[in-house]
Parts: sequence; C-alpha cells; structure tokens
Amino acid sequence: MTNIKLKYFDFDGGRGEPVRIALHHGGIGFEDDRISFQEFMETRESARFNSVPTMDIDGTGVTQTNAMLRYVGKKAGLYPEDDLQAFFCDEPMEAIEDLLHRIVTTFGLEDDELKTAREELVAGWLTTFIKGLDELLERGGGEYFADSRLTVADLKVFIQTRSLASGTLDHVPTDIVERLAPALAAHRERVAAHPVVTAYYAAR
Repeated sequence: MTNIKLKYFDFDGGRGEPVRIALHHGGIGFEDDRISFQEFMETRESARFNSVPTMDIDGTGVTQTNAMLRYVGKKAGLYPEDDLQAFFCDEPMEAIEDLLHRIVTTFGLEDDELKTAREELVAGWLTTFIKGLDELLERGGGEYFADSRLTVADLKVFIQTRSLASGTLDHVPTDIVERLAPALAAHRERVAAHPVVTAYYAAR
C-alpha cells in the first residue's frame, strides 16, 4: 500500500483542495496534514520552492499541484487516458495556476493600494482568464473540460470559481463569473453537486 501525506493549509480551498477531493474519491488513504499560515511561515524555508502543498509518497517528497493532480487523478479515475483529452484536462489546470500567480501578487497590500490592485486585476487578467476558461469549457462540450466527464481539471476550476464567488477577495465582485461567463458559473454548481464532491464534504 502506498503511503501518502499531503501538507497544506487548514481550510477547504486553495491549491490543495482538489488533491484532497481526488484522493478521497479514489479511496486512497492519506494523511491530511493541515497547517496554519503561521506554521507555514515558520517552516517555509525548509519546503522545496518555499511553498505548499507538498506531498510525501512512500518517503519521497514531491511538489507542484498539477503534477499531484495528474498522479492522483490517474489512480482515482479522474484523468483522461486519451492523449488529446489529457491535454484538454491539463490546459485549464495550468491556466488556473497562471491566474493564481496574478492574484497572489495582491496579497499583503492594504487600503487604497489593495483596492487599486484588485480593480486592475478585475479589469485585466481576471477577466481574461475567466473568458479563456469559458472558451475551454465550451470546447469540452459545455459541461466538463475534458473527456465528457468530471476530471481533476473540473475540480481545480471549481475550487477557484467557488473562491471568487465567496467574497474572500476584497474588491472582486462575487458575481464576476456569472456576468462574464454564465456557463462557467453553471459549471461551478454542477461540480459542487457532483457525487465525487458531495461525498468528500459529507465525509469532512
């Protein structure tokens, strides 16, 4: 049996959450090592690339969220076997990583500086990525991004669009996805109601 330990922040979101959901769906036992932001800051320099999530597989440490999602997705039946569909799965996952890098640059800002940065984000990169993801969803058939079924790409995009709707990002309208890409908003609700997702949160 493979022993897996996933280290990530202690909240139901962010980069680590899709990995947790996929592990749970695959019936893959794992240690869910949830840490506080303070714990992360105290140990950050000891982590490869100074970031989380990190994963330990049978004593071997690995990083990079999308690599984890591909690994777990294959084991859990949430990653396409067809090469082109796998590409279609990878593309939105990489787009979300690019978007997250843009969002993170606004963390730590305050007051007017934060407001200005977030408004520029909304008018620029956030709009660009939401529209781009909407195009990828349409290419996939309108319901899922790849393989005409739920994959790890859907989990990753769902976690991000749910975050945007939650109001946790000040100065980012909670209805931005609905306004720019109604189909992507419908995707969020579809994935939230999917048995893979509901079973995970019921177990939480």
